[in-house]
Amino acid sequence: MANDNYNTESNGLAVHVRGVTKTFGAGEAATRALKGVDFETRLGEMLMIVGPSGCGKTTLLSVIAGTLDFDQGELEVLSASLHKMKRREITEFRKRNVGFIFQQFNLIPTLNLVENVSVPLLINGVSRREAEQKAQALLEEVGLGGRGKDHPLNLSGGQQQRVAIARALVHEPRLLVCDEPTSALDKDTGAHIMELLRAVGRKPDRCVIVVTHDNRVFKYADRMAEMEDGRVTRVHDSYSSYDPSTQH
Repeated sequence: MANDNYNTESNGLAVHVRGVTKTFGAGEAATRALKGVDFETRLGEMLMIVGPSGCGKTTLLSVIAGTLDFDQGELEVLSASLHKMKRREITEFRKRNVGFIFQQFNLIPTLNLVENVSVPLLINGVSRREAEQKAQALLEEVGLGGRGKDHPLNLSGGQQQRVAIARALVHEPRLLVCDEPTSALDKDTGAHIMELLRAVGRKPDRCVIVVTHDNRVFKYADRMAEMEDGRVTRVHDSYSSYDPSTQH
């Protein structure tokens, strides 16, 4: 039963998950991706989710972000009870409060880089002029300041990922969810991006959740959560207490 009096922010939390399940398919083809997940993230932190491939990390991230429905359980995000909200209410909440960085860049090929990065602001009613100014500033922040008129197909995979990161940050979301944000980046660029994401996560009213296999970036985590077989099995209060050799 949902706790009507629970408030994430009054408890210093950004996300509060209790007993969340998710099954794909039906009958003999059913796959239980999440098996009663209990999980919390705090305001002012970057938390990384790690675990073997297929353990449910991306599914959990998608549920928290409101892009994927779940079967049972409670989900509070920034004091919004997603388990009580209709799909259109979740969509409205998400466009104001959540930023996404996906493994697939999901850029719009017919738009140039400035236009791609402007999209979240335009959706939220910001004028085109202001949106494009902010987009240009974010492109400069990720090292693509001179490429604003280019189109995604003219960029390398790493450059497209940087555009996707700028797009996720441009509307200053309070919750930023990232699925393998450095997988297409070289060491130096990945380090720069992680510094940028960590700075966002450490603002007192923000939170960043990162799913990653990239052990180069573990040091940026404030906490690390291990997943296995559809559940969060352990949370470490620092990356130094996590032993990656336990993962497969």
